Amino acid sequence: MVRAAGTYAKVVQEPGAKCVLCLPSGAEKAVDSRCHATIGIVSNPSHGTCKLRKAGHSRWLGRRPVVRGVAMNPVDHPHGGGEGRTKGGRPSVSPWGKPTKAGYRSPSVASRKAFAGTKLIQFRK
Repeated sequence: MVRAAGTYAKVVQEPGAKCVLCLPSGAEKAVDSRCHATIGIVSNPSHGTCKLRKAGHSRWLGRRPVVRGVAMNPVDHPHGGGEGRTKGGRPSVSPWGKPTKAGYRSPSVASRKAFAGTKLIQFRK
């Protein structure tokens, strides 16, 4: 449950069958008292504070460069192309043309919501 570098959880209550843990987020979670745990703090507390020495260092960590769509060619991104520095020319979209802002709901979420609504309607009949 608490596995990130430098994190820990506290045991708040241990009344019997359930044990209450205080997580790093501040939330309290009840778990079975028979669960096993490792005592101590997860190592490397300075994980987020170390500076990367050069551009190649982030590549060693497997991070690829972030390239803006307007800096690409039209074949690579819907915002690409144009003479000189141009704005996107259309609302923000992903490289595949799907809207990314203004409350756009992804199809998977929309279909789940629609499916949940049909279940309720069927249950009422």
